[in-house]
Amino acid sequence: MKKNKPIIILAIILIAIAVLLIWNNRYLTTLRGDSADFQVWDTASITKVYLADRRDNETLLERTDQGWTLNTTYKAHPKKIDQLFYTLYKVRVRMPVSVASHDNIITQMATRSTKVEVYQIVPRINLFNKIKLFPHETRTKVFYVGESTMDNSGTFMVREGSDQAYIVHIPGFRGYISTRFTADPDDWRDHTIFHASLADIKSVTVEFGGEPMRSFRIDNTGRHQYQLTRLGDNQNLPIDTLKVINLLSSFNDVRFEALINNITPQQRIDSLLNSQFLHRITLIDNQGRSTSMKTYPKRQQTVNIIPEEERDIDVDRMYAFVNDDRDFVLVQYYIFDKMLRDVDYYVAGNPIQFEIDHYQIIQ
Repeated sequence: MKKNKPIIILAIILIAIAVLLIWNNRYLTTLRGDSADFQVWDTASITKVYLADRRDNETLLERTDQGWTLNTTYKAHPKKIDQLFYTLYKVRVRMPVSVASHDNIITQMATRSTKVEVYQIVPRINLFNKIKLFPHETRTKVFYVGESTMDNSGTFMVREGSDQAYIVHIPGFRGYISTRFTADPDDWRDHTIFHASLADIKSVTVEFGGEPMRSFRIDNTGRHQYQLTRLGDNQNLPIDTLKVINLLSSFNDVRFEALINNITPQQRIDSLLNSQFLHRITLIDNQGRSTSMKTYPKRQQTVNIIPEEERDIDVDRMYAFVNDDRDFVLVQYYIFDKMLRDVDYYVAGNPIQFEIDHYQIIQ
């Protein structure tokens, strides 16, 4: 009997733990109710989110030490990630889909829905949601997001493997949330072109297509010391330090307006790449990493059937190629005008130039 006592004690302990785990799981399920089927209570523990739709779009968002990545290649848009997590935390079940319309909704979702998989770091043992042991990554949520209700106040969702669809919403928010679960990778792309502080910049080169005497390079030669070189004749020029610092400081956070790779015919993209650029801006940081963009003129949109080459130049936007010419984007003159002054502007002693609608007035 004495020999079996340790075994009996161990068995009692294991049984007690099993009972506690079962009770705890039932307790949490009862406490959270149906909203736990879609809601993520601890968004800080999310490591990955996978989204896929019926149009063969796939998006994998992953947490890394450098931030969130998109399909292991691009940086994900931080605001989009924040909005997704806010939605996962706030979403609530408003009601089950009515019996009368349930089969129709399920049929619609079979052809028009987005699959969402959420992965988190969770403990293998969770006692009363207080004692958490042995954390590991696992898939915690799998559900499908359908279209909005007729009054646009809710969104249809269904768990994987479930035969019951629900109408979900965010309390206090009137609208649908299906667009926040888009599987199109372009919707998750970060729009950053340049993101470098003044102290991190080694050099900046601004080239005007076909006009080398207006083009220049600025090199950081020391603490608040810079060298201005005109590219047309490789001549070093006296520099207005304040203007140069203002230029370099503007590279702290520069973004494009829209990614238009997939809505522009490839023939048009190739034609622009083979033509003379308007401007080319190249930034090299202190680690030797180079970031470059090229701009091209954009013609105005018109409802009339007028060939693009005969339309007026758009004075608000330009086309641009970024990420080693892999991405075709729209940029705004409003953002880039201050970076597109020619070399004379930065020469010491030259008058200040003011720009109005891209026409220069010299004071």
